[in-house]
Amino acid sequence: MSTKYELFINNEFVKSANQEYFPAINPYTTEEHAQVPQASADQVKDAVAAARRAYDTVWSKTNGLTRGRLMNKLADILEANAERMGILETTDNGKVIRETHSQMHFAARAYRFFAGAADKIQGETIPLDQYNVFDFTRREPLGVVVLITAWNSPMGLLSNKLAPALAAGNCVVIKPSEHASVTTLEFAKFVKEAGFPEGVVNVVTGDYRVGQALTNSGRVDRVSFTGSPGVGRQIAADAGKLLIPVTLELGGKSPNMIFEDANLDQAVTGALAGIFAATGQTCIAGSRLLVQRGIYDEVANRLVERAKKIKLGNPLDKATEMGTAANEPQFKRIMQSIENAVKEGATLATGGKAAKGENLSKGFFIEPTIFTNVNNSMTLAQEEVFGPVLSIIPFDTEEEAIQIGNDTKYGLASGVWTTNLSRALRVSRGIHAGTVWVNTYRAAAAMAPFGGYKDSGFGKERGLVALDEFLQTKNVMIDFSDEERDPFAIKV
Repeated sequence: MSTKYELFINNEFVKSANQEYFPAINPYTTEEHAQVPQASADQVKDAVAAARRAYDTVWSKTNGLTRGRLMNKLADILEANAERMGILETTDNGKVIRETHSQMHFAARAYRFFAGAADKIQGETIPLDQYNVFDFTRREPLGVVVLITAWNSPMGLLSNKLAPALAAGNCVVIKPSEHASVTTLEFAKFVKEAGFPEGVVNVVTGDYRVGQALTNSGRVDRVSFTGSPGVGRQIAADAGKLLIPVTLELGGKSPNMIFEDANLDQAVTGALAGIFAATGQTCIAGSRLLVQRGIYDEVANRLVERAKKIKLGNPLDKATEMGTAANEPQFKRIMQSIENAVKEGATLATGGKAAKGENLSKGFFIEPTIFTNVNNSMTLAQEEVFGPVLSIIPFDTEEEAIQIGNDTKYGLASGVWTTNLSRALRVSRGIHAGTVWVNTYRAAAAMAPFGGYKDSGFGKERGLVALDEFLQTKNVMIDFSDEERDPFAIKV
C-alpha cells in the first residue's frame, strides 16, 4: 500500500501546490511504496520565508540550553522509532536493515553530541595594543541554511548537517534526494513532536528544480550539500553568484592499502566491508584496494572466495549481507562501469553481472564484483562507480603506495593496514585525504571530524569543528577611556 506524503513548512504538513507527486520505488520489489510531493517554486519561497521569520523572531533569541533540550528530545523520539525508520529507509533505498537500523542510533547520537555543545558556543577576549580598549568576539549563527542530502544514507547524512546547524542557532530548509525522501518526511513529524518552534525546520521535496530554487533564492546564508561532484560544482557556482558560502561533501575513490606486515585476516575482512557493505554506495567506499606485491595473490584469492559467499537477498532480512542498487538509474550506471572496465583490460575475477535468484525478487541486484590487474590510470580506478565493484592494484614500496593513493582527483578517505606503527604514521601523514583509517575501515563517530580534500569537497561535518560551518565571528571593540582622541591619528 502506497503512502502519500506532504511537505513540511512552518510546522505544518502541506500538499503539493500543483498536486504533483512522484513515486518512491522499493528497489527490492521495484514497486511503488510511497508518493512524494514535488514542491512548487512558491512553496520553496514559503519554506525559506518561514525559516527567516522563525530566525528573526524566535530562534535567534532562544538560548543554547533550550536548543539543546529540544535536540535531546528529538534524539529520544528518533531512537524510539529506530526500528520503524530503519525499515522505511531500507524500503526506500535498498540498504540492508542491519545498517539502516544502526544508522538511526548513530544519528540520534549526533543530535545528543551537538545538543551538549549548544550552550558552550563562546567567543574570546583579545588583548590589543591600545591600553583602554576592550576587544572581544561573538560567535553567531548565520541565519537560514539549506541542507541538501543524498539518497544512500538520508538520516545519517542529515544528522551530520542538521545537528550542528541547530546547535549553532540556525533555522533550516532541508531538501532530501528525490530518490529517497520518505524518512526525511517522517523525521519532520519528530521535529514537530519534539516541540521546535514554527519554521525552525522545514522540508521541501522534489527534483533538481527544488534545489535550484533554494540555491538561487538569495535569501539563505549557507548551503550544505552531500552528493555527486557534478551537482556540487553546479551548486557552488549558483551560490557563488550570490556570494553564499557552501559546504560540499562529494565523491571519493578511496585507497585502502594492505602492507605485507598486516594482519591479513583483519585486512581482508576490512577490505570486504570497505567496498561491499552498503552495496558500495557510499562516498567513503574503499573502491581501490592497494596490495603489496608479496601478498597480492593471496589477498586477491581470499577476497574472491569471500565475495562469492556474500549473501544477497531481501534487505529487510537481518541475514542479508548486501542489498540492491538504490534505484534503476544507479543500477544501470554501475553495470555500464563494469562493462567499460572489461573493455579497458582489467581482469574480472568474480561477479560482473546482475544477480538473479528466487530470493532476489525483481530487485536491482548486482553480484559482488572484483577486478584484478588494474592499473591506476584506468577509468575504473579514477572514476567513482558507487557500487559493489572493487579494483585491486599492486604496489611494491611504501612510497609507491602513497603515490598511487594520491594519484586521484578525490581525497575523501583512505585506509592503512599494517602492524608497523611508524609506517602507519608515515603513510597517514603522506596521504591526501580527510580521513585515514588504520587497521579499520568505515568507522565513524559523532565527535570525529569528517570531510574531504580536492574534488571530494570542502568543509567539515561531525566533531566540534562542524559548528564552524554554521557560525560567523563578530568582533566588538569598546573604547572605555575618557580621553578625547585625535580622529586623524587612528591607525587601521
